[in-house]
Amino acid sequence: MEERERSETVVEPQDIDALEELSEYLDVLSNSARLRILKLLERKPKDVRTISHEIGTSYENTKKHIDRLMSIGVIRKEAGIGRPTSKGVHPVWEYSLVPGALEAIVRSLAIFGNLTLGAAHTVLSERIGEVREGLSAEFGHFPALVVMGGDMDRSVFFITKDEARLGRHDPNHRATEEGVGIVLSDDYRAVSRISKPHARIFSRGDAWFITDAGSMGGTFVNGKRIERGEIAGIADGAIIELSKGAQSARLLFSLPSRRGSDTETGEVH
Repeated sequence: MEERERSETVVEPQDIDALEELSEYLDVLSNSARLRILKLLERKPKDVRTISHEIGTSYENTKKHIDRLMSIGVIRKEAGIGRPTSKGVHPVWEYSLVPGALEAIVRSLAIFGNLTLGAAHTVLSERIGEVREGLSAEFGHFPALVVMGGDMDRSVFFITKDEARLGRHDPNHRATEEGVGIVLSDDYRAVSRISKPHARIFSRGDAWFITDAGSMGGTFVNGKRIERGEIAGIADGAIIELSKGAQSARLLFSLPSRRGSDTETGEVH
């Protein structure tokens, strides 16, 4: 099968204010202690003292980290009950990860990470890479597909296996094993059903590829159609289209960094 050279897709930023907000966003996420807090809160709410103990920094600095994370809307607080003491139990504020917060971070970095920022924004581009490295080190190195448009717009699918099948929901087909099937809603009617998948995405070592699985509407990478039997390489930022026109699906491929991030202090200045 023929293999096509990988290509990347980039776009130009239009809004300077958006880049300034991105800089503030990166400031919040560039601290490793805050990423550890996000990891701690992934499964269970915790109060400040518990978080402080587990990340190994002071109560005051922990509270500052939490306030910064709340400022970008990735964690929330709700009333909870503290540990029993000799004086009984007392209410505390417990913090938890906002549902979909990790996916939202991945989506934002994937989109901004593939902008052509130019020489004036080289530092900003480097900071995006550093934050993505930190996320990879803390949460894993899974590639992701970000849905762009349609009923599932902004949805994020993590690819947790070496291969994933892409297709539309099929009510007569039992859901595929978690991480193997990426199932889109019936809103994307131009996409083949998952029972006979539209396309297949897979890895070979550190490289990722996609092939059309014999769909009617075709599969496109950065606007170029993949011929049947062809394997196309996909790089970070590649735009994958399942069919064209109305009720097709457009996805952004996000490949996280595999380099480890340096350990930072938990102190806030």
